Amino acid sequence: MTKRHPRKTPPQLKKGAMRWVALGGLGEIGRNMMVFEYGGKLLIVDCGVLFPEEQHPGVDLILPDFSYLRGRWKDVVGLVLTHGHEDHIGGVPYLLKEHREIPIYSAKLTLAFLKNKLTEHRINNVKLNQVREGDKRKLGPFELEFLAVNHSIPDGLAVSVKTPAGSSLVTGDFKMDQFPLDKRITDLAGFARLGEEGVDLFLPDSTNAEVPGFMAAEADLVPAIDNVIRTAPRRVIVSSFASHVHRMQQVIDVAHKYGRKVAFLGRSMVRNMGLAGELGYLNIPKGVLVDFKELDKLPPHKCVIICTGSQGEPMAALARMANQDHMVDLVEGDTVLLASSLIPGNESGIYRLINDLTKLGANVVHKGNAKVHVSGHASAGELVYCYNLVRPKNVIPVHGEHRHLKANAELAIRTGVERNNTLIIEDGVTVDLEDGVARISGSVPASYVYVENNVAGAATDEELAHRVRLGEEGAVTVLAIIDPDTGEMEDEPEFFPVGFDLTDAQIEKAVGIVEKALSRLKEKTGPEAEKQIAQALVRWADRAIRRRPHFTVITVDA
Repeated sequence: MTKRHPRKTPPQLKKGAMRWVALGGLGEIGRNMMVFEYGGKLLIVDCGVLFPEEQHPGVDLILPDFSYLRGRWKDVVGLVLTHGHEDHIGGVPYLLKEHREIPIYSAKLTLAFLKNKLTEHRINNVKLNQVREGDKRKLGPFELEFLAVNHSIPDGLAVSVKTPAGSSLVTGDFKMDQFPLDKRITDLAGFARLGEEGVDLFLPDSTNAEVPGFMAAEADLVPAIDNVIRTAPRRVIVSSFASHVHRMQQVIDVAHKYGRKVAFLGRSMVRNMGLAGELGYLNIPKGVLVDFKELDKLPPHKCVIICTGSQGEPMAALARMANQDHMVDLVEGDTVLLASSLIPGNESGIYRLINDLTKLGANVVHKGNAKVHVSGHASAGELVYCYNLVRPKNVIPVHGEHRHLKANAELAIRTGVERNNTLIIEDGVTVDLEDGVARISGSVPASYVYVENNVAGAATDEELAHRVRLGEEGAVTVLAIIDPDTGEMEDEPEFFPVGFDLTDAQIEKAVGIVEKALSRLKEKTGPEAEKQIAQALVRWADRAIRRRPHFTVITVDA
């Protein structure tokens, strides 16, 4: 097992060797994107987004870094998408804005979700190629085989990538539910067959590597969902991911069983469930689905609303209900069912949402107090099972935070993979496969790329740190009018604090700091003088009021 992360640029790839690099997805839950290189050609697998956290104010999405691909777009033979979740397809529009000629390969539902996303970005004439489990494609030097995997969204695919340098297997997001609602199980026989043929590089999902045993079946949730909807005295508001087709099927079936009408709420939920219904992935009994506006005509105990917002997203429907800023007015007796997982990093937002909903009188049912969610990712027992089937020579755990990657690597080692052939690495670290051995060769850029208002790269880490500081420490504008003849202030400077207050005594002290700073300056006005005064004020504030607000000093000639 290795944790070395070289910062050197990788050397030119040796003839007959294959290079692999993750541009996202290692050490994080999101931004999943990997690139295979062989014979001067590139194959991309997935291109997802990471959702911002509290330290990313103003950011809408976080993308992988495409720097490694720039200047080599003509070498890209294709983009394979394993499934339709945002952390695997959300970055595709931004990738295509840089090079629209990349052919895309994926399953029917994934392509349908992607096509709608591209339409929103006004991207047309994209080469979309539908594949399904069992299909094989040759893209340049890469021989691909697609295998069915079970996940929390239909049409998940694993992909085998073969080159003369060796065979790789990408699991994508998967689990081993033996009783899936769509009867489509993970192709373990295919995994075993590839193992018999020889897998030189295995790239398995790590999300639940710390969770012992086997994941429960999706069907096991039916009793809890049934109990919630059967016993709720008024409306039931179900919140989940807009792509969780299987979970929505369960809710719809139970609602129909008890004579409740169902309405979808939220643009992404309406769009995705509409697509799933049209393509046959979601079976909605006749008469069950109604327009949201029709619910006002029905008694509350006959209504189920399905919406987004289970992660506490501030602009999603559920958070707006909790803030009483939505047309759905929650009252005592309403039931809210959070039918999804808790994504790492979202904990505080979700708990705040639960508290706000409870204050309004809603009964909130969630993973912590009822069996209303199972993960779509393989737990430790399932991963061990796969290792024993595939028997890979080399393993790079993917899709997870560092602790998940390490836990997955330890599972691989316990099943017989050599410790030196199990690589725990970071985004951007390149791995070369040669003669059946995978070794780190260097690193390429893989930094966060921030999206604001659909513009990629609009913010930097430094700017975000500045925004965080403004939010936490506040800001002060200082206006000083200077007599150009004497170089002294005409009157005491004015202070305009934002985000906190200054007492009269503190302002008096701050005036003295400005006067002292001015006395040391040759030029009393202008950018350099304003910078020096601001720095003096920051030092004073840090010492005197235990804050480091941002000071903007404006000096004006009288």
